[in-house]
Amino acid sequence: MTFLSKLKVSAKVIATCSLFAATYLTAANDAVTPSFVAHHIDTAIVIDGELDKQWDKATWHNLDQPILGGMPDKSDFNGRFKLLWDKDALYLVAEFEDDVLIDKIADPLEFYWDDDTLEVFLDEDASGGEHQFNYNAFAYHVALDNQAVDIGEKDSSGKTPFLTLNDHIKSRWMRHQNGKVIWEMAISVYDDSFKPNIGKQPVTLHQGKVLGFMLAYCDNDGSKTREHFIGSTKVEPINGDTNLGYRLADVFSKLTLIGD
Repeated sequence: MTFLSKLKVSAKVIATCSLFAATYLTAANDAVTPSFVAHHIDTAIVIDGELDKQWDKATWHNLDQPILGGMPDKSDFNGRFKLLWDKDALYLVAEFEDDVLIDKIADPLEFYWDDDTLEVFLDEDASGGEHQFNYNAFAYHVALDNQAVDIGEKDSSGKTPFLTLNDHIKSRWMRHQNGKVIWEMAISVYDDSFKPNIGKQPVTLHQGKVLGFMLAYCDNDGSKTREHFIGSTKVEPINGDTNLGYRLADVFSKLTLIGD
């Protein structure tokens, strides 16, 4: 074999190894932080807790990443979800089995995180960053009474307000005869210029848009606090803490809006 031939073979080997390494690293990264897609639909989903035919276009994704409390037994909680979109909203349906549904406190602003709750994490521009006391991203806690709550900006005294954002999310759920709960949402997407009580309009969604997204379920079977917190995305701990989504959008996955 000539020197030139050996050089060509070496180049092919290096290229193949590089491709393998890139593929491996991408796959490994996706295993930690999966990327999701949502297909476009022409007709808005009817939010009624029924799994309509339109949802056939979307793919199921599991809620199977323990964030707090370890992974519950499937007889306690087992869940999955789908996503779709049109220009006006991101649509989400969750299907799950939960042996006990609890909403202990009527006031939606009091200890809402300790009830059975679907928590939708959304970052309009996928920019990441801190969002606990601002609107860089949202952590909507949607309760069994279909009210959506998040943390607002601190006031001049340093008090932390909790606020309902029911105009952001239309939510309905239903427990069916097979025991499964179907929970549907139409989510209006707001950017980081949102201010409550200002009349700010949601953004118009379009094909190719990338959002930060994560979904999680707070599970409580009767304790004073939630017993499990199960998400769509594995959250790597910081100083031993994995409950980071409510304050750091960096742990969200990427959600890309694609065509039909």
